[in-house]
Amino acid sequence: MRLLAILRLRLRSLLLRKKVEAELDEELRYHLERDSDAATAGIEQRKEECRDARGVSLLDNAMQDSRYAIRQLRKNPGFAATTIFVLALGVAAAVAIFGFVEAALIKPLPYPDQSSLVAVFASSPGHARSIVSYSDLLDWKSFNKVFRSIDGYALNGGFTLSTAHGAELVTGTRVSAGFFHTLGVTPALGRDFRSDEDSPATPRAVILSYDAWQKRFGAKQDVLGQTVTLNGAPNTIVGVLPRDFHFALQGAADFWGLLRSSDACEQSRSCHNLITIARLKDGVSIATASADVQAIVHQLRSQYPDSNRDFGGANLVPLRELIVGDIRPLLLALLTGAALLLLIACLNVTTLLLARSDTRQHEIAVRGSLGASSLRLIHQFATEGLVLAVVSGALGLLFAQWGMRLLAGLIPAERIEKMPFLYGLELNPFTILLGCSISLLAAVLCSVLPLARTALPHMAAALKEGARGYAGTTWRRFGSNLVVVEVAIAMVLMVSAGLLGKSLYVLLHLDTGFEPEHLMVAATSWPPANYSTSQQKINLKRQILDRISALPGVKSAAVSLTSPVGPVWGTTYILGLPNHSENEVLHRQVSSGYFTTLGARLFRGRYFRENEDTSKPLVAIVNRTFAEKYFRGGDPIGKPIYYDWQPQSPIEIVGVVDDIKEGPLEGAAAPVLYVPFDQKPVAWFAILIRTSQAGSSLFTNIVTAIHSIDSFISVSGGTTMIDRINQSPSAYLHRSAAWLVGAFASAAFLLSVVGLYGVVAYSVSQRTREIGVRMALGAERATVYKLILKEAGRLTLLGVVLGLVCALAAATLLRSLLFGVRAWDLSTWIVAAGCLAAASLVASYFPARRAASVNPVEALRAE
Repeated sequence: MRLLAILRLRLRSLLLRKKVEAELDEELRYHLERDSDAATAGIEQRKEECRDARGVSLLDNAMQDSRYAIRQLRKNPGFAATTIFVLALGVAAAVAIFGFVEAALIKPLPYPDQSSLVAVFASSPGHARSIVSYSDLLDWKSFNKVFRSIDGYALNGGFTLSTAHGAELVTGTRVSAGFFHTLGVTPALGRDFRSDEDSPATPRAVILSYDAWQKRFGAKQDVLGQTVTLNGAPNTIVGVLPRDFHFALQGAADFWGLLRSSDACEQSRSCHNLITIARLKDGVSIATASADVQAIVHQLRSQYPDSNRDFGGANLVPLRELIVGDIRPLLLALLTGAALLLLIACLNVTTLLLARSDTRQHEIAVRGSLGASSLRLIHQFATEGLVLAVVSGALGLLFAQWGMRLLAGLIPAERIEKMPFLYGLELNPFTILLGCSISLLAAVLCSVLPLARTALPHMAAALKEGARGYAGTTWRRFGSNLVVVEVAIAMVLMVSAGLLGKSLYVLLHLDTGFEPEHLMVAATSWPPANYSTSQQKINLKRQILDRISALPGVKSAAVSLTSPVGPVWGTTYILGLPNHSENEVLHRQVSSGYFTTLGARLFRGRYFRENEDTSKPLVAIVNRTFAEKYFRGGDPIGKPIYYDWQPQSPIEIVGVVDDIKEGPLEGAAAPVLYVPFDQKPVAWFAILIRTSQAGSSLFTNIVTAIHSIDSFISVSGGTTMIDRINQSPSAYLHRSAAWLVGAFASAAFLLSVVGLYGVVAYSVSQRTREIGVRMALGAERATVYKLILKEAGRLTLLGVVLGLVCALAAATLLRSLLFGVRAWDLSTWIVAAGCLAAASLVASYFPARRAASVNPVEALRAE
C-alpha cells in the first residue's frame, strides 16, 4: 500500500505540476510565517528539498542537462561535427560489414535442420572434392547406413528451350528425384518429382522456379500439365518452387529437370558430372559418415576398376561451408578491417575529448566551487555523452543502410546468383543491436574521459593561474600514445590494401599462354537430337566457322569444348605414360585453327591439320605441364598414348604448346590433352573469334550468321576475353578485397593523420608559455619547427614500427587472398610506411608553423 501511495504521489507531481507547485508554495509560506528561523533558509531551497523528496528534480535535471548539452555542442560546432562524423563512420563500417558477415556466415540457410546437410565427394589424388557419376550415386544410396537421404545435381545441366521464335538458352540443371526432399523444400504449386520418374518409360517432368513461373507463364495456376521442349525433348511441368527458394551452388535456375537412367551420361559410370547433397541421420557425425562412404568408395573401386580406380576415399563438407567457403576469408578480412577502423574512430574521439576537457577545467572547477556535487557533474557528462552517442549512432545506422545497399549493388548479377543470401541485404535486429551497442560504448567513452580529466580533487588547482602544467603533460602523453596506436592500425590496413592491390594486378597481368586482346568468346547449344551423329556435328562446326570467318572484322575463328579461363571440367584418363600413377588430365577437343586463333606458343612439333578426322591416325597435342610431368624432360613427340576406355587405339603426340590457362586464373597449370575436333566431336562447343576491331560489336552479326544456319541454335556469352578475365570469379574476389580493404585503409589513413594533427595542435596549445620563453631567450623559428616536428616524427616512427610488426601478422592471415605476392613484400611495406610518414609530417607542419609564429610578449602576458 505504501508503494502505491508513493507512486500516486509521484504521478500527481508529474501530471499536475502547476497545482502541486501552488499547494507547495502555500504550505511553505504558512510554515515560514510561523517559524521565523526557517525563513532565513529561503523558500526556494525548501521547495527544492521537497521536489527532491518527490522525485521531480530528477526529470528536471535530465531536461536541463539535455538542453545544456545541446547548447554546449552548438557553441562548439567543430568539435561536435567532427566527433559525430568520426563515430558515425566507425559505426557505419562495423554495422555494414557485420551485415554481410551475418548474412553469409551466421544467418541460417533456407532449409530445415541445415546442420545435417552435407556435400559428399569422392577423393582422388590431387582432387579432394571429386564429382561422381549417376551410377555411383545410386550405389551410395543403396549401400550407405548414415544418411536419411542422398541426392545429386548435374554440373552439366543447362537447357535449350525451343520456342516459336527459335532456340533460347535458359538456366537450369537436372537433379535426382529426391533432391528437393533432401533439402526439405516442398513446391509451392503442384508436386515434387516421383521416385519412378527417372525411368525411360515415364514422360519427362520439370519443375519451375518461382521467377520462371511469374515471368514466362504469367503466374497462371493452369501451368501444371503444360509441356515445354527442353533440349529437344518434351517435358511436363509438374510443380513450381517457393518464392524464397534458392540453391547457391547452382545459381539462377529457371528449370529443374530430372536425371534419367536412359540419358547418355547417366548410363556411363565414367561420366562424372554430379555433386551430391546428403542429410545425415540423427546422431551421426561427419567423421562417422565419412568412414562409411569411404568403405563404399573402396568397394566400388574394386568392383569397377576402369572407371573408379582413382577414387581412394571420401570427403564430406557441411553445405554452408561449401556455399561460403570461397568468400569466408574475404568476409573475415573485411570484418577485421571494419573493427580496426572503428577502433581508430574511438581513439580519435578520445583525443578530441581530452583536448576539449582541458578547455573546460576552469568551467567545471567553478561549478564545483559553487556547490555542484560529483553526482551532479557525472550526470551532466553522461547526458552530453549520450547526446553525442545517440546522434552518432543514428547517423551511423543510416550510413550503414546506404553502405549495405551500395555494396550489394556493386555485386554483378551473375555473382549475386551464387550469393543469394545477399538478396535484400539491409538492417535487421542483429545489425541494429550491434549499432546500438557500439553507440552505448561510445556514450560511456564520451562520459568517462571528460570526468576523469576534470576530477573534482583537481578543481581547486584548476582555478589557479598556470596550474595546468602537470595535468596537461600527463594527458598529452596519453593522447600521444593513442596516436601511436592509430598510426599502427592505419599501417596495418595500408599494408593489407597494398598487398591485395598488388595481388590483383599480378592476377590480371598473369601470362595466360595466349593473346587475350581482340579475342572474343561465345557459347553454343542446341537440342541434342538435331545433331546426334558425329558427322552432323562436324558439318555444323564447319558451317559455323565458315560463316563467322566471312564476317567483316573477323581474322580467324575456332571451336573448343570450352574456352580458356573457364570452369575446369572435361577430363579423361590416359594410359601408356612413363609416369601414370596420376593420369587424369584435362581433355579438350579443338578445331585445327584453335592455337593460331588464340595466339598460343608452339614449343615442339606441329599444330593440327584441317584434314585430320576419323579416317586418319589419331593425334594429340599436349601442353608443357603434361610433357614435364609424364615425360620428365624427354621429348614426347611421336610417343603413343591411349584413352583408358579405348586402349587399343594409339594416339600419337604431334606437338607441345605452352600452358594455356584452361581454368581459373589463380589455379596451377594442369596437364592438358588436345585432340582434333573432327576425330572426337562434342555436342556443344565454345567459339573463339580473333577480331581486328572491338569484339563486342560483332556479337549481333555472329548470332545472325549462326541463326542463318539453324534458328534453333542458341548463342550466349558474346564477351571479350579481356572482360572474361577481368570478371572471372578469382579476379572479382581479389578486386572486391582490394577495393574494400583499400577503402578502410583510406579512412584509417585520414583519421590517423587528423588524430596526429589534433595531438600536436593540443601539445602546442599546452606549450605556448614554454615556446614563448624559448623565443624570448633567442630561439629561432627553425628551432621551434624542429621541436614540434621532432615530436610528431617520433610518434609517427613509433606508430609505423609497431604497425609493421602487426602488419606482418595480418598479411600472414591474408595469404589465402594473395596471389603471386609474398606477405612480406618489401616494396609494398616501404610505400605504405613512406606515404603514412609523409602525410603525418605534413599534418604536423601546420601546428608547427603556428607555434613558430607565437609572439613571446603576448604568450607570456597570456600566461
